[in-house]
Amino acid sequence: MFMGEYQHNIDAKGRVIFPVKFREQLGQTFVATKGLDGCLFVYSASEWQALEEKLKQLPTASKDARAYVRFFFSGATELECDKLGRILLPATLREYAGLSKEIAVIGVGGRVEIWDSERWKKYNEESDEAVAGIAEQLASLGI
Repeated sequence: MFMGEYQHNIDAKGRVIFPVKFREQLGQTFVATKGLDGCLFVYSASEWQALEEKLKQLPTASKDARAYVRFFFSGATELECDKLGRILLPATLREYAGLSKEIAVIGVGGRVEIWDSERWKKYNEESDEAVAGIAEQLASLGI
């Protein structure tokens, strides 16, 4: 399970040091793609394969399903860490997530998310009230 928040910098070539804890869990190769809320999603090979199987089950007759599958797979790329523990994020993914120099790498259960630090800070500020409401709903479910 991925958890925690780490702050890192992207170098001029688009490389970023990935947290050791996350590298160990992700394995040799893993997949990054466009995520929701303006961040990138990163999956281990096994998590990606499970997600891929679920997405294959979506009905191709559904316009929304086709749009989501296109969005998700079109940005996907296989990554691996170099000897220094860095990953090279493709320019298209950096542009999509608005990644500048400072980023936040966060663990979210079965995946890792990569955020521009300023976008992550803003997201947290805006979501405080919503999270409180969600917590109340989950409490009513016994969570």
